[in-house]
Amino acid sequence: MQAPLTRTRIRTPLLLMALVEFAIVYSSVYVAAIVGYGGVEAYQDIHGAISLRAAIVASVVLVSLIAMGLYHFHQRLYMSEAALRVLVGLIAGYLIVAVVFYAIPATSMAPDLANVSFGYTLALVLAVRYVFVRTVDRNMFRRRTMIYGAGERAASLMQLRRSADRRGFKIVGRAAAPGDTIVGDRSGVVVTNGKSITDIAIENNADEIVIAMDERRGNLPVRELLDARFAGVDVIDLVEFLERESGKIRIDLVNPGWLIFSPGFRSSKMRTASGWLLDTLISATMLLFSSPIMLLVAFAIKCEDGLSAPVLYRQRRVGKGNRHFEILKFRSMSVDAEADGKAVWAKKDDRRITRVGDFLRKARLDELPQLLNVLRGEMSLVGPRPERPEFVDELQKKIPYYSERHSVKPGITGWAQLRYAYGSSDEDAVEKLQYDLYYIKNQSLMLDIMILLQTVEVVLWGKGAR
Repeated sequence: MQAPLTRTRIRTPLLLMALVEFAIVYSSVYVAAIVGYGGVEAYQDIHGAISLRAAIVASVVLVSLIAMGLYHFHQRLYMSEAALRVLVGLIAGYLIVAVVFYAIPATSMAPDLANVSFGYTLALVLAVRYVFVRTVDRNMFRRRTMIYGAGERAASLMQLRRSADRRGFKIVGRAAAPGDTIVGDRSGVVVTNGKSITDIAIENNADEIVIAMDERRGNLPVRELLDARFAGVDVIDLVEFLERESGKIRIDLVNPGWLIFSPGFRSSKMRTASGWLLDTLISATMLLFSSPIMLLVAFAIKCEDGLSAPVLYRQRRVGKGNRHFEILKFRSMSVDAEADGKAVWAKKDDRRITRVGDFLRKARLDELPQLLNVLRGEMSLVGPRPERPEFVDELQKKIPYYSERHSVKPGITGWAQLRYAYGSSDEDAVEKLQYDLYYIKNQSLMLDIMILLQTVEVVLWGKGAR
């Protein structure tokens, strides 16, 4: 079992790329010293050890690149888009470095050396990105996957059509299981001809076998799958495979037994304490630094709607353990948005949204007062988005396992917010629930930090704003 602080799966190619890019930024400081002073020793004779400066620059820039969404395994970016994000990430990173150096003069670096470091880093990181896109999309890091099953359950794999969704694997064959009614292209189904699953997997040089049978009871070839495991071929259940590759838990494929016995879906005292510490420190810091912005937002709302118009919007939401609480937001809709008292999903181009409110929603500034909900213990920084009781009552009747999302505190941001656009229908609620269940199953301090960093990308590039 993985520790509660590190229950986060890191893709090998992303880890390699992060290490290479960290090394590039780290080495850029040494290159700058050589260019500016003729050698590292000459620089150190005047300014002291260079290693600390290099470590600060590399760490800050890597975090900035993460915040730009440049380490999403399933995100497909054209090279021009990736180059723009790299440029913005490096500019932001070096600006933060400048602030750190100003605050701690003993670690500072001359501006001309910083320019050399920036240029060197930009050129090499773009080159690494170009190579990464070509190698990852050309099977170098993909697992060779054989599917045991050719029926309805196996067909769910075919729904992963985008090349970005298949970056982690390549299907090398499908073998029909007893009881399967073949769905889809029959030409891709392997004919066993009396061969065992192990023999077929080895012939296809498979790294893993995904069990996707429609009917397991009495049909699972236990002996053959054991032979495959001892032959070095991994065996994985379809639900776990889709969880790994799509970052969500397919509720149409799981059963209560899987949820009960699956690893994850648990919290510890350490996880609770680390989550509380992260929530308290970051929300308090953000409230302090965002207070001038919040005053400007309040002023803008008053200017548009009049001095008597309320600035904050309070609404009942469902939190952990189905307890109700009042969520706080800057008001982005007209005062009479729900004059009839009936709860309504927010729609695209919703006419109830004010001009100031439209900007607040796109910039995510309307969410800032929820930091108070976090400090009061009603919410966390990261978790499923809290829904209104009226919607929850309806969705729990329609969607299996919907109530499980209330086993953790709701969050200002979350895994579903990163992976899926704004939801405004029952179908969207199903899709977001699948991402929420993934988060609940795999929650950890590291995952929370990654989500918080990548939320910067959502805000900067306007993903899912409505």
